[in-house]
Amino acid sequence: MMKRWFILSAIGSDRPGLVAELAQLIFDCDSNLEDSRMTILGTDFAVILLCSSNASDAAARIAVGAKRLERDHGLTILLRSLEGKLRPSIPAPGTALYRVEAVGEDRAGIVAGLCRVLADRSVNITELTTRNRPGPGGSPTYELTIQAEVPESSDVRDLRDALEAEADRLVIDVALLRVTDP
Repeated sequence: MMKRWFILSAIGSDRPGLVAELAQLIFDCDSNLEDSRMTILGTDFAVILLCSSNASDAAARIAVGAKRLERDHGLTILLRSLEGKLRPSIPAPGTALYRVEAVGEDRAGIVAGLCRVLADRSVNITELTTRNRPGPGGSPTYELTIQAEVPESSDVRDLRDALEAEADRLVIDVALLRVTDP
C-alpha cells in the first residue's frame, strides 16, 4: 500500500468545535493529521492541514465529508492531493535556516518590501507571521516574523544590508538571525 498525502485548508466564521469536526472527518476517512497550522484572522478561523492515508479512497471520502462541513458549518474547504515525495526536512539541503524579525509603525508595503529582498536573493520563505498590536501612544505596531531557507552560497552580509536598507525605507526595525536549532 502506498501512502498518499494531501492538504486540506478551511476558512469560516470562528466557533467552538470546528477543529473537532475537521479532525473527526480526517479520522473517519482512515487518514492521519500529520502537520497543521490554525489561527483566527479577524473573525474567521483558518486552518491548513497536512494529512496522509494508506486508503486509496481517502481523499475522495474527505471531499464528500468536506462538502457536508461546508454546507452545515459555512466553511470554505479546499482539498489538494500531493504528488511525489514530501520534502524530507527544513532547512532543505544546501540552505541554512534564518529568522527575519521586523517591527515598526504599521504601514502598507512592509511584507511586500521585505519579501522582495528575500526573493531577489533566492531565499525561500517557509513560515511567515504578522501581527498588529496597540503601540505606544495608540498607533498600531506591526510585527513580522519570517522563517527562511538561505542558500549556503549566499552572501549573508549582503542579505542583511539589503534588509536593513529596505527597513530604513519603510521606517521599521529589522533583524536577521541564524536559527541554530530548527
